[in-house]
Amino acid sequence: MENLGIILIAILTVFCIAVIIIFNNCIKLRNKVRQAKSTIDVYLTQRFDLIPNLVECVKGYRDYEKSTLVAITELRETYNSNKSIENANSLANSMNALMARAEEMAELKANEQFLMLQKNLSKIESQLQAARRIYNGDVTLYNTAIQSFPNNIIANILKFEPAELFTIEEYKAQNIEVKI
Repeated sequence: MENLGIILIAILTVFCIAVIIIFNNCIKLRNKVRQAKSTIDVYLTQRFDLIPNLVECVKGYRDYEKSTLVAITELRETYNSNKSIENANSLANSMNALMARAEEMAELKANEQFLMLQKNLSKIESQLQAARRIYNGDVTLYNTAIQSFPNNIIANILKFEPAELFTIEEYKAQNIEVKI
C-alpha cells in the first residue's frame, strides 16, 4: 500500500511538472507572437507616417484629387484606431497604387524629395517584410505547440487561441484606382 501511495504521488508530480512546462512554453510562444506583431506595427506606422510627405511631394507636380487624399487619410486613421491585418492590407494596397501612379510621372521621378521618400519607403518595406517573416514563423511555432498532443489538451483547457498568419494581398492595378 505504501508503494502505491508513492507511485501515485510520483505520477501526480510528473503530471504537474508536465502541465507547468507546457503552460510556460505556450505563454513564451504567445508572447513571441505578440512581440513580433508589435514590431510589424512599428514598421507599418513608420510606413504610414510617410504618407503625408508623399502626398505633398506628388501634389507639387500634379493636381491631386482630394478624394484620393481623403481615402488614404481615412484608411490611415482606421488603421491607427483598429490595428488589424485587414486594415493594414487596405492601406498597403492604396499606398502601392499611389506609388505606382506617382512613378509614372517623369518629372516626379527626378525630384530629390520624392527619391528620398521612395528610398525610405523601400527600406521600411524591406524591414517590414523581414518582420512579417519572423511573425509568421513565431505564429507557426505557437500554433503547432497549442495544436499538437499533449499540448493541445492543456491549451484547450487554458483557452489558448491560434494566432493568425500575416498575409497581404498582392497589389493589382486593375482593382485599385488612384487618380493623381
